[in-house]
Amino acid sequence: MEYNNPSLLIKELNFGEDAKSKISAGVEKLAKAVKSTLGASGKCVIYEDARGVPVITKDGVTVAESVVLYDPVENLGATLIKEAANNTVREAGDGTTTATVLAESLLNKVNSTDLSKNSIRDIKQGVNEALADVNDYLDSIKIDVTEDTLNNVASISCNNDAELGAIISEAYVKVGKDGVVLMETSESEETYVDIVDGVQLKDCGLTSTHFVTNVDKQKAELENPLVLICMSEIPNMRKIQNVLEYIIKHNKALLIVAPIAQQVKAALLMNKVKGNIKINIIDLPGFGPTKKDTCEDLAILTGATVMNEELGDDLDLMKPECLGEAELSVTDEKSTIITTIEFDDKDLEERIDQVSKLVADEKNGYIKKKLEQRLSMLSGSVGIIRVGADSKVELKEKRDRVEDAIYATKAALKEGIVPGGGIALLNASQKISTDSVGKALLLEAIQSPFKTIMHNAGFEVIESPSEEGVGVDVVTGKEVNMIKAGIIDPVLVTKSALKNAVSVVMTIVSADCIISNARQDTYESDK
Repeated sequence: MEYNNPSLLIKELNFGEDAKSKISAGVEKLAKAVKSTLGASGKCVIYEDARGVPVITKDGVTVAESVVLYDPVENLGATLIKEAANNTVREAGDGTTTATVLAESLLNKVNSTDLSKNSIRDIKQGVNEALADVNDYLDSIKIDVTEDTLNNVASISCNNDAELGAIISEAYVKVGKDGVVLMETSESEETYVDIVDGVQLKDCGLTSTHFVTNVDKQKAELENPLVLICMSEIPNMRKIQNVLEYIIKHNKALLIVAPIAQQVKAALLMNKVKGNIKINIIDLPGFGPTKKDTCEDLAILTGATVMNEELGDDLDLMKPECLGEAELSVTDEKSTIITTIEFDDKDLEERIDQVSKLVADEKNGYIKKKLEQRLSMLSGSVGIIRVGADSKVELKEKRDRVEDAIYATKAALKEGIVPGGGIALLNASQKISTDSVGKALLLEAIQSPFKTIMHNAGFEVIESPSEEGVGVDVVTGKEVNMIKAGIIDPVLVTKSALKNAVSVVMTIVSADCIISNARQDTYESDK
């Protein structure tokens, strides 16, 4: 129990219906704030940050994170729903509001069920069966993204901002399906796309949270870093002393791509935290037999020299001349994106030709996939959407929308799209047959996104369209074919939101006791 670290604070215990009602109240309060942002006619939310500054946003996860409830049990309920939203962001990059709406609806349906006739175990089994059926239905109706539908996906994720949507889709058209698109703040009031040479190193994420420089996004960002690539472990500080002295003297950032001894890493971390150096350490890219070739590819892209003791290199002789250069490096928990500097280097062209021939000749599917990843890395580019606005408040709100749209567009390119506006889930509820209470509960709950979107648009009487793929365009109030009208959702976002909502709700309804830290009630009894 050491790592759970149960505190010695006084606890408050709630059981049965009392616990259930308080958890549900917390979920309802959070959902009411978040679901007002859903759909083309969703509203913005104004919240006060920790410094008392008002922030305007229409981003579901930002709204959810701003909510902290006074009652400890209610706050636990809200926090559990935040977890569903955060998991959806991590998996699909968007869909947080949908996940919240689905979770609230399903929880209300389960709580209103007579548990004397249906056990929680039976309900969970039925819900999970329905979840699998809904996912199968979504996979059966999804379609691949074209250049035209790409624009629609981006526009809808920007809250129906066609101008921003066009900019984001332009970035993906230029970098390709497997390309990387980033967001930065523009130095002017204009928002535009900037295409630069760059590479994404997958599975080369943060090796320590202490390297993080952008706390809000939990990313380590280095501007104009020098790049050190070493295939052998760096055992002590003496091996890289010359390099460290150079970057400190010239006030440069350093990206180390190498295995590194724990004591060396600890020393560098301490100096980074104290502000003595700007540094980040990531693992070597590639896997198994591809590691050496991938490191050499990265060296060509950055102008670095790969150090390797197995090939006779002496790490004691490592000097600043071995370092490469980059324009920007951004590392999150999963990967690192390096924006490279253009080199007039024939080695790169020769390397691309060499790898292209290897791809064409390779018969093994696994090796061929790895070679294609290397080719994409060598010839890839990075699209940077530079976001501008007239004020800081507008810029924050605009950046939230652009970030959601970037992730949603990537998700659409990855797995395809389905009709938007809640219609895909609504059609699933109409097409899938029910043979258990659990199934019926989930199929009824997944109608909630459609109903919420219609409610936010001011429709008092909500009638479900009978034809598959047909829904209501809330801007015009007319029934349209959602795909043809450009009202679409990435299927990955829809599936991820539903999966995480079900997971959290089934966990909540399985609990019969809530243990929370007791608060001193400072409110008057009538408040």
